[in-house]
Parts: sequence; structure tokens; C-alpha cells
Amino acid sequence: MKVTLEQVNCWNCSKFTEEFGGLFERSPWIAEQAWVKRPFLSLDHMFNVMKHLVLNWSAEQKLTLLRSHPDLGTRLSMSSDSKNEQISAGLDSLDASLFAELERLNQAYTSKFSFPFIMAVKGQSPESIASTMNIRLSQSYDLEFDAALQEVVKIASFRLETWRQNHEIEGGSTMKSSTLFERTMYYGKGDVWVYRSYAKPLTGVYAVPDSSFAGRPNILFGMNIKVAVKGEAFLTSFSKGDNTLIVATDSMKNFILRQAGHFEGATMEGFLEFASRRLLETYPQMTGVQMTADQVTFDSLPVVDGGGFVPSDLVFRYSQDEHATAAIEIVREGDEVCILNHFSGVADLKFIKVRGSSFAGFVRDEYTTLPETYDRPLFIFLSIGWRYEDALDGIDDVRGNYVDAQQVRDIAAALFHEQNSPSIQNLIYRIGLRILSSFPHLEEVWFESNNRTWETIVETIDDSEGRVFTEPRPPYGFQGFSMTRADLENAADQVSTGELLWQES
Repeated sequence: MKVTLEQVNCWNCSKFTEEFGGLFERSPWIAEQAWVKRPFLSLDHMFNVMKHLVLNWSAEQKLTLLRSHPDLGTRLSMSSDSKNEQISAGLDSLDASLFAELERLNQAYTSKFSFPFIMAVKGQSPESIASTMNIRLSQSYDLEFDAALQEVVKIASFRLETWRQNHEIEGGSTMKSSTLFERTMYYGKGDVWVYRSYAKPLTGVYAVPDSSFAGRPNILFGMNIKVAVKGEAFLTSFSKGDNTLIVATDSMKNFILRQAGHFEGATMEGFLEFASRRLLETYPQMTGVQMTADQVTFDSLPVVDGGGFVPSDLVFRYSQDEHATAAIEIVREGDEVCILNHFSGVADLKFIKVRGSSFAGFVRDEYTTLPETYDRPLFIFLSIGWRYEDALDGIDDVRGNYVDAQQVRDIAAALFHEQNSPSIQNLIYRIGLRILSSFPHLEEVWFESNNRTWETIVETIDDSEGRVFTEPRPPYGFQGFSMTRADLENAADQVSTGELLWQES
């Protein structure tokens, strides 16, 4: 069966797990967790994602994986993959003495280490396996634990190679996508400003303690969209100037604007998916669509109603504050259209904390002029992105799992308020932990931050806590960082052992 990278990236979780769930013995959840990391650039990339998941698990999770493997040379129940591997090494036809020897070694090994002896037996003989067992029996627990885990990874790599050999891979042995690697070719339209009035109200928001945000009426639903389309059919427009199949970018703009009138959802991510899918359905020469959007925010102005002020449902202010962002990429594979990639975010946050931040203990040498500070004001620019484990949670708020940019902003602000931060790096790390723990259906979060801390001009003012500041000099520091649920699990382990101490102001 011929398989392409785009097909693999388009498989649903069930199909993906059916194909790759057996790579790691009796542990299909590794494939399930890797599935959300799509798109993959090759089979090797996919396997490295799985390997990274395993190697970053907690010790308890790794032990469970080791214990999923059968003893070598026994007649106990095992997976078909393990059975075939043991047959190839001659472990199904042992004579009585060698069977007894392997049984003794298995028992001694399991008694000492509490998990079975694991070895990638491809190319091995019963005698070489028994010899290796004797050698590894003398190792310490930590060394043998690591050795067994490496053998697990090796077994999985052999199984993947078998899968590769059993499939006629289109695009080469590394299963590279022609659209990704052979040619860069796309065109599109930017600054497509869309304003829809009286869209469906946003209600299906996942509630969290750090934010009071529960939804919005969407009386005004605004976006600035950028769209790019791709397809091999467009090659002649580049190479020969033949525009026969070209959809004018002005037509794309009009198409997107018209789709806003048909959209029945409540989220920006949902509209991007809706309009992208409609493009592929309308124009068969397009094989992929990428859309990104910045939310255009409108704040309701307060008006007098009776004895007090209430938010107007008619008059709004164009907001210049932070805004939500989103992106989606969908592709056509045969008769199917699937989501290849997606993300959501909040951009252009600007936070200042007037005290309770420090920066000290950094490298000091002949190039260092920056003084250490222990209670400085901290002014940062911050953008945060996140990806759902299931893209539909962002597309359809009816599922009740939607994460709004305002919620993420509120979480970041709450953490900034609570923490006596020793650095911006540590601040965004802890914000990431809070976001991942607040939203269990997010699989990744990432940050871009700038240090825009003001320059202090007057250190003390009589009878006041105040100081005087001005804008900083033009060079600024910046940070980038990403986190997954593995970081959250590792942090929980560190807290339980006292390795990670939390500082609050």
C-alpha cells in the first residue's frame, strides 16, 4: 500500500494508533500522544517525537512501560510483534537446558530489578542473549534501568523499520512530503479586514479560577486575516505566466468576506477552519490553505441606564490593547480534507509590575556593566501561543473547552502578581505551568517576551515609596520558550521532592 506523509498527517487518532500503536510494547498511548504533535516532516521525525515523549516521562511511567514487555524465551502471552521477534532469534525452539537457564536468569533479573530483562533480539542467538543477561545482571539499578529503556527504543525503531518495509512509501524512504520539500509555492492575500455584526455569542468557555471571563456576546466580531493557498496546478502560472487556474487574490478577499455571512460559529479559529474548508471545496486546484488572523477587539462603552452605568449594546470603542491570534492549515488528501496544523494565542500583552522582581547571580566579567537588582520594577512585552490536543476544542465552542485569549492574559497577570520573579525566564516558565495545569486539554504553550523595563532616574523621593523612570535605551533583551505537558509532570515531581520551590511576593 502506498502511503504519503500527508496521509499520515491526515489520519485520525484511531487510524494513526492502529498503524503505530504497537511500536512500543502494549503501549498504544504513546502513539496517541504523538498524534497530537502533527504535522510530521518524516517517519524519523515522528519516531523522534515518540522517543522524546518516552524519555521525558516520569520514572514511574517508564517503569510501567518496561513492565509491559514479556520475559525472553518464555511461553507466556505476548504481543504478535514480540512473538515474531523472539521466533526470529530462535527463542521458540530452545532445548530443555537452555530454556531452564533463561528461565533462571529471567527470575534472577526480575527479582533484582523489578522489571523483565529487555533486549532487542534482532540478529541475536539464544546463547548471545543468555550471555548478555549474565553481564547486565551485575549492573546497578540506575544503569540497568537506562539500558532497558534504550533497548525499548531500539525495539520500537526496528518495528518501525518493518512497517516502512511493508509499505510502498511515496516520496522516498524518509516519506518526505513533496509539497514541503520539493518546492516552495504559494500565493495569497493579506490584510483582509472582516467585521461581522451579531455573530453567535461565545458561551462554551472552559472556566478557570484565575479569570472571570465566561464568554462574549459577539455583537461585533472582527478579524484581520491573511490567507495563502497552494497546489501543484499553480506551477504554470510561475513558469509560463499561464493564469488559467489562478484564483485572483481579490476574489479570495471577496470569498472570505462573503463566508463571514454564512458562518454560524462563535470563535475566530472556527471561522478560519470554515472559510479554509470552503475554499478547498470550491476550487479543486487548491490542495492546501493556510489562514492566520488577528482579532480586532471592540470594547463596549458604559452608558447611563436608570440609576447607574451599564455596557452599551450599541456603542463600542476600537481597542488598541492586546488581541487574540489564531492560525489553521488544512489540506486535501484524496477525497478527505483534514486539519494539518493549528494554534491560538494572545499577542502584544504589556505588563508592568512596580516592585517584587529581581535579577541577580548572572555572569559577571569584563563586559558586565549591569548592576544586580533585588526589587526592581519590571516591564515586559509578552505574546503567548497554545495548541489544543484536539483542534476541534478551539473550532467549536459547543464542546465547552474553548480557551479565550482573555483567560490566558488573566492567568499571566495573576502569576506576575503572585510571584517574586528572579528572571523573566522563570516568570514565563511558571506562567506556562499555570496555563497547562488550568487547561488539561492543551498540549503545548509557548512564549515570546521582551524586557522593556524603564530606566530609573530618581531612586528615592522624600516621604514616598515612589521613584522616577524614563523609557529604556533602545537595545532590549528578549526570550523565547515552549512547554508541553511533560514539563508540567516534571515540575510536579520536583515539587513533591522539594527540588522546585515556589516564591510568591
